[in-house]
Amino acid sequence: MGVEEREALERELAELLEVERFEPPEEFRANALWSDPKVYEEAAADPEGWWTAQAKELLDWDVEPSQGLDDSNPPFYKWFADGKLNASAQCLDRHVEAGNGDRVAYHWRGEEGEERDVTYAELLADTQRFANALRDHGIGKGDVVGIYLPMIPQVVVAMLACARIGAVHNVVFGGFSAEAVRERMEFSAAKALVTVDGARRKGKTAAVKARVDEAMGDVDSIETIFVVRHTDEGREMRAARDVWFEDAMAAADAECPPQPIGAEDPLFILYTSGSTAKPKGILHTTGGYLTGVAWTHRHVFDLKPDEDVYWCAADVGWVTGHSYIVYGPLANGATSGTT
Repeated sequence: MGVEEREALERELAELLEVERFEPPEEFRANALWSDPKVYEEAAADPEGWWTAQAKELLDWDVEPSQGLDDSNPPFYKWFADGKLNASAQCLDRHVEAGNGDRVAYHWRGEEGEERDVTYAELLADTQRFANALRDHGIGKGDVVGIYLPMIPQVVVAMLACARIGAVHNVVFGGFSAEAVRERMEFSAAKALVTVDGARRKGKTAAVKARVDEAMGDVDSIETIFVVRHTDEGREMRAARDVWFEDAMAAADAECPPQPIGAEDPLFILYTSGSTAKPKGILHTTGGYLTGVAWTHRHVFDLKPDEDVYWCAADVGWVTGHSYIVYGPLANGATSGTT
């Protein structure tokens, strides 16, 4: 490459890398939840102390942690290890108890034009019933529950019900094949699976339950499959294993107090896509994860629950959906829109 060609290329790269900064309007800056740049200095000066303070401010603890970061056994770091709390209670109970039960948690819009607004009180009631339904079918603390659902309200109920009793949810993106579900259920030794009779997407209906039956028939760890009635598609049910989601809830007790969970106990497993290698299961613990997503949802997005409605374009099958459709918004008592 000659000198002139190199100089021309350098000029092109400089144009591509040019950074333009746009200062926020003064009114926006004045109303921001965090407007003081000193927060960066404070966090950098004492990261452990700063995050411990955020955890205590943002979350209600059953047992408040006495220590922030335990780095005694690197690279196995622990956050708030002696603290106890419950993710479901952070997302539901405390908002209802504060008098915000009538606040909309989700404005749901379905594939076929369905519309439903779900309040915090309604979500808490459904979560408690399904948590008891899980217990009625032998699911307890530490058991893995697979969730293979489209973007319907029941997916959040299933996730929070698991968290309520200390079960570990393993959500699989609804666009994956049933074979991908099988692989993730086998790897995680899931004890139960929550799925749907059929799912709608782009005007077509997929017989999800029928495909799940083909793929999951001999997965020994699966004892129960809960099936959500959604499209009247593929309704064959296997005796002693399959149960309708709605029937299980109707038969369950209405009240299920949240179980205190260790901050370092697992909240969920989420597998990578497997696009470059075998899917890898990533385990997220409870206290540190909740602190991170609650803080970022509130302060990075500058969400004010009393006046804002937040919409996230992700899917709950990915970590962005876990964090900014479910746990981040609900921990802050926010209203979200989902499709």
